[in-house]
Amino acid sequence: MVSKIINKKFDLNIEKILEDWEVYHAIRELIANAIDERLLTKTKDIQIYKDSKKRWHIRDFGRGLNYQHLTQKEDDEKLENPHVIGKFGIGLKDAFATFDRKGVKVYVKSKHGEITLGRSQKHSFNDLVTLHACISPPSNPDLIGTDFILEGLIDEDVEKAKDLFLKFSGEKVLETTQYGQVLKKRQKTGRIYINGVRVAEEENFLFCYNITSLTKSIRKALNRERTNVGRTAYSDRVKSIILSCKGKEVAKQLINDLKEYSTGEMHDEVKWLDVQEHAIKILNALEKVVFFTMDDLVYSKDMVDEARRSGYSVITIPDNLKQRIHGSTDISGKPILDMDQFYSEYHSSFKFEFVEINDLNPSEREIFNKTKKILEVVGKPKTVRSVKISKTMRKDLSSFIEATGVWEESTGTIIIKRDQLKNLENYCGTLLHEVAHALSGACDVTREFENQLSKMLGTITPKVLDSL
Repeated sequence: MVSKIINKKFDLNIEKILEDWEVYHAIRELIANAIDERLLTKTKDIQIYKDSKKRWHIRDFGRGLNYQHLTQKEDDEKLENPHVIGKFGIGLKDAFATFDRKGVKVYVKSKHGEITLGRSQKHSFNDLVTLHACISPPSNPDLIGTDFILEGLIDEDVEKAKDLFLKFSGEKVLETTQYGQVLKKRQKTGRIYINGVRVAEEENFLFCYNITSLTKSIRKALNRERTNVGRTAYSDRVKSIILSCKGKEVAKQLINDLKEYSTGEMHDEVKWLDVQEHAIKILNALEKVVFFTMDDLVYSKDMVDEARRSGYSVITIPDNLKQRIHGSTDISGKPILDMDQFYSEYHSSFKFEFVEINDLNPSEREIFNKTKKILEVVGKPKTVRSVKISKTMRKDLSSFIEATGVWEESTGTIIIKRDQLKNLENYCGTLLHEVAHALSGACDVTREFENQLSKMLGTITPKVLDSL
């Protein structure tokens, strides 16, 4: 170091503190101060580099450090800006103390003066020796910003310090929200940053996060080391970030991870039910998708195949999530399609292809003309106003196979598929089945429907026996 005429000594009032701090912790504080100054002054980016003398520089291009910054007090400018890292001016003094303890030489240059570190007797207390900032006049009064020059560092400490900052992490921002950012995870662990400084790591997170809107619990949990902040402090804010996302990339990764729910291999964020629901709301708005449970895939295979044939992507979800999204809408206001909603849309869009009686072939017409007599056997219900023949039929909800007949209560019509006219037995069976629906007002596999069938059989059988 170049020797300087020392005009003043500023007592940092430090003997020994932060013995657990390593050199990279101290470097982190200098980088944080430089980043804050750039943010506050909107000046050009900071520089971190090693010179020809193997000294490391941490350089900003702001207003320049002066001795007043060495006092410990609340910084109103920083307190009013929610995105800066430091608040109270403690970090710089902590860094100086650590450098001194670890034998790193410090030389600070700005237009306001130049600073080195030394130990000296405390004023009026000769028996106490404390760390002092030794302040000299500036060698370059026109210097822009502050240049911290560090001698005796190893490169690994610099890299470890830089790795604590999102700025140098190389992690890609997937989406930015009012609460913070979702980042693509590059390492095995998910990193948690607060205003760009890493404070924790999560072994089983799907993403990394940069929290830029701090809660009271986060502020309370932040210690001087800014490390090992517990999940309870930031989990609500992480959840708020995810629930504010509207982009496809985040939603797709959440949904893909959700597919692992049956194996138990989901990441921790995706185990939160409201995060699962939000991912579905984003994806439903952006893509043509329909959501099925594992049971749906097994027992409604034909409907699943129909969804795929119709151009939908089939997404598997847990039962409790299906209950939560049923009947709801996505972020654009469009209905979310689970299996029931998919069938409902299919049902409402279906159109019968009715066949006029005159268009039936002679054998079909002969069978159809027996309709009146068949109904007289059981007594035609007053609710049945007409019987129609259709080439196509709606598919059943449970099997998603075309029905042979339908009772349409709203129009008082029994509709029978044309292929049932191939023989009288099929037509009679289908017609009477739908009559039972009309009389009972109940659907298949219900006690009311079964009772009506039994009653009809009781009515028909004596008449058949009398005719023998």
